[in-house]
Amino acid sequence: MNIKDRLKILSGDVLGGINAAVVTLPQALAFGVATGFGASAGIWGAIILCFVAGVIGPKTPLISGATGPVAIVLASVMLAIGYDINIAITIIIMAAFLQILVSLTNLSDVVKYVPYPVISGFMNGVGFVIILMQLNPLIGYKAYSSSFLSLNSFVKNISNFQPEAAMLGVMTLVLVFFIPKSVNKIVPSQILALIFGTLVSIKLNLPVDRICSVDFSFPKLMINSIDFSIMLKYLPLAATIAIVLSSESMLTGLVSDSLTKSRHNPKILLASQGVGNLFCALTGSIPGTAATMRTVAAINAGATSKFASVVTPAILLLLLSKFSWFVAQIPFAVLAGILIKIGYDIIDTKLLKVVKFAPKDDLYVLFTVFFLTVFYNLIFAVGAGITLAALLYAKRVADKAKIIHKAVYDNDIAELEKMVEKDFRHKIRIAHIDGQFFFGSATQLISKFDELLGTKYLILNYDSEDLLDISAIFALEDIIVRLKSQHIKLLLVIKNNAIFSQLQSHKITQQIGEGRVFFSEVQAIDFAKSLLKKKTHN
Repeated sequence: MNIKDRLKILSGDVLGGINAAVVTLPQALAFGVATGFGASAGIWGAIILCFVAGVIGPKTPLISGATGPVAIVLASVMLAIGYDINIAITIIIMAAFLQILVSLTNLSDVVKYVPYPVISGFMNGVGFVIILMQLNPLIGYKAYSSSFLSLNSFVKNISNFQPEAAMLGVMTLVLVFFIPKSVNKIVPSQILALIFGTLVSIKLNLPVDRICSVDFSFPKLMINSIDFSIMLKYLPLAATIAIVLSSESMLTGLVSDSLTKSRHNPKILLASQGVGNLFCALTGSIPGTAATMRTVAAINAGATSKFASVVTPAILLLLLSKFSWFVAQIPFAVLAGILIKIGYDIIDTKLLKVVKFAPKDDLYVLFTVFFLTVFYNLIFAVGAGITLAALLYAKRVADKAKIIHKAVYDNDIAELEKMVEKDFRHKIRIAHIDGQFFFGSATQLISKFDELLGTKYLILNYDSEDLLDISAIFALEDIIVRLKSQHIKLLLVIKNNAIFSQLQSHKITQQIGEGRVFFSEVQAIDFAKSLLKKKTHN
């Protein structure tokens, strides 16, 4: 690589880092306030995490800091612990260590299997919660960490809103929503709204709530004494935070890969985020994730390497050192307007446009996750959504599974059956399992075995060459028990010795009966014929 190419990469990373810093500043301040940690904790969290994760993280440009989902879950945690900052730090430290532990496993690959309706329902819910939480600050009142409280308070306060704050809030909304895209590409609308709204409030000396006396000096280490009882009590909250931090970082990593046409190491990504969040916790700053919006802003401006992740915190430090007086004058109503725009951007409008064409199962999952996220608990919402999606998928697969059977007649058997009236219904049937063979589909298939009245020998073909998973093993045992209850003898046809060994180890061959597992359908048919002839003669 020549000097010209290196300079091009460097300039792209610098421009990308600057652009990301401009996007980060208003968001970090707003999320810091929204969580209850304060604006200073928000901006320092972005600086520390972005730098640490940028230095030790993947080579791709990933800009880190607090995001919407992180702010929502932290606000909920702070409400649950009574805004005790010491307990909050302990919880975040545990969450950071959990991230590091997860990076040592293969769990980082799980995110790619999360169904899209779950992700969409979660993001729509988070966006809606952010909007609800900022309705009161928009008209001059304090924010609430609960959707219900925010909505109830807004209904009460709207008739007695503070006109100065409401004016700033509405003005901010107009700027962030209606600034032309051509201008927004040069200077993000959020930073323009932040500067303009704050300048108006200063020039007119408006009596509105501001960030005010916030100390933006370098944070000090905050090391708490270890209390295992507290750690055990709040471990579920730490796990909740760790899940949000990790999942959003991994999703951002996938977005970065698609834009840069590269591939990052998810384990390194998680480890770097965990270490960065550990430093955030030890300095009393709020943790964060690799942020999609800021990362995209950096890449679109030309960033191609992780050097952009070092430039961004450097620019933020410069802004803090030179303009901290200005930051202290930012009105909460302006931050509320910016956060409402962020909440709107989080909402998956792409899916909403095609929602009427979406399958019903996907809609069930999406709306379940959405309403649980907004009105109950966002982590429970994701877990419930994944569980529901898995159950609905299993049902669809099971519904497609069919048992196809046909009678096998033999001339000799037919003559013998004519001689013995009671045996005229004796048949041999062959059944092929069409579709996925697992516990759900087996349950569907078992219900159809009542159609086999009069059958004495059922030849069941397992046409796949793959080993059976544990659910299929249990399903096969259920089939054997059901057939035995109907006095039907089962003959099993499989493809290879590996499956036979598996059946032996699980004692399935003993349940079926020795000598009744075959590698050829013809062999199974001949064996069934011989048994039926012998029984008929007797």
